[in-house]
Amino acid sequence: MTPVGTPQRSGRTALGRMLLEKVYTGELAATASGEMQSAVTDTKGAAAYVAIEAITGVLQGKQGSFVVQHAGTMADGKQQLSIMIVPHSGTGQLEGIRGTMAIRIEAGQHFYDLDYSLPDAE
Repeated sequence: MTPVGTPQRSGRTALGRMLLEKVYTGELAATASGEMQSAVTDTKGAAAYVAIEAITGVLQGKQGSFVVQHAGTMADGKQQLSIMIVPHSGTGQLEGIRGTMAIRIEAGQHFYDLDYSLPDAE
């Protein structure tokens, strides 16, 4: 993640923007780029973010691209996160892809679980 500019203050909240560059390995071998906006409050553990990420590569042998939308909040020790594949964003052999993504954090490292479906081949 690369910060873009200086975070802006709005009351008790810092509003920030970051560019995303990722590399996925495993069943999804891909690169991704995107943009994230965040709101981090002065209260420890209270924050929110939204992001759009374009992913290009190979998913279980199928080549193409798709876009995911992130929306997350954190407060009072609880997290809520939704990552959805943007409808009709799939290209190549991933055209028609639908589904969701989840993030698991283990020992400080992020792992991504993709639950998806593709239309039946004709």
